[in-house]
Amino acid sequence: MKTENTVWHEQNITKEQRSAQKNQKPCLLWYTGLSGSGKSTVANAVDALLFERGCHSYLLDGDNVRHGLNGDLGFSDEDRIENIRRISQVAKLFVDSGLIVSTAFISPFATDRAMASEMLEQGEFMEVYIDTPISVCEQRDPKGLYKKARAGEIKDFTGIDSTYDVPTSPAIHVKTDEKSIKECAEQIVQHLIDNQFIQ
Repeated sequence: MKTENTVWHEQNITKEQRSAQKNQKPCLLWYTGLSGSGKSTVANAVDALLFERGCHSYLLDGDNVRHGLNGDLGFSDEDRIENIRRISQVAKLFVDSGLIVSTAFISPFATDRAMASEMLEQGEFMEVYIDTPISVCEQRDPKGLYKKARAGEIKDFTGIDSTYDVPTSPAIHVKTDEKSIKECAEQIVQHLIDNQFIQ
């Protein structure tokens, strides 16, 4: 429901000014992949590399956001869509502040990822597909979720009884079963360098 009687206020400092001050181009690295694929691990490694380089970045992790902002949401399709809508809005605010933002969410539906992309200016959204076979994800199963899903203790689990739309043309395609976390992180940072988001 839209709030009535509100007016959008333009800010005195522009995104371009904030970006120039930080000596970087803002963008959103949208990590997507199955549970256990390595999204949060790779995103954290990238964030650390960016910090070492003096870049201004921030990571919004799916589990962490569900502890606060999205603590009222479950895992039905409707709640997943609302989860991504909210985080897309927050990520946009962070990008507008001149930051390099990372979001690590399963975000299983292509339509939701497209919605997040459409909120940003051309070129600011980068889909990062953490491509890990479900068999490997199940072997890792860091939270024991696959075991619970297979036992019927968790419903609507992505990859088991809920759909995951595989990205068709991600900006960055990462295979964590073939490369180390360090190599995966370096691949993503190199993409940012090659496309002149950072020096």
